[in-house]
Amino acid sequence: MKDEDYMKIALNEAKKSLNCGDVPIGAVIVLDNQIVSRAYNKKEKNNSVISHAEILAIIKANKKLKNYRLDNATIYTTKEPCLMCMGAILSSRIKKIVYGAKDKRFGTEKLAQNNNFNHKCEITSGVLEKECSELLSEFFKNLR
Repeated sequence: MKDEDYMKIALNEAKKSLNCGDVPIGAVIVLDNQIVSRAYNKKEKNNSVISHAEILAIIKANKKLKNYRLDNATIYTTKEPCLMCMGAILSSRIKKIVYGAKDKRFGTEKLAQNNNFNHKCEITSGVLEKECSELLSEFFKNLR
């Protein structure tokens, strides 16, 4: 499968967030061309500030693989990771981040290549960016 195929799966996860009243963000973790985990934002549903899609996907992958290290895995997320999620991605040693929508206010893409950390991630941005951005824009438009 291609990056676009996995991002479509992440978008489907993001749409599930809408049922919970959460910001529609989805994440999928892939290892050896197999989906290891998938998740969507559940901050409102879980009443938990750490229930971001990326964090939940990492926790599921850790449990499934019985390892906190996700070496050689790729995470697909519909929006550029925030600081908390980037920290978890780097700590879990995920090899590559693929995201859709840019986060101009809180995005942390630069941290993935920071020489001050003991791990770096490859980054591919803008995969299905239009679809990811439109989903987020529509959600926030409906809030107002």
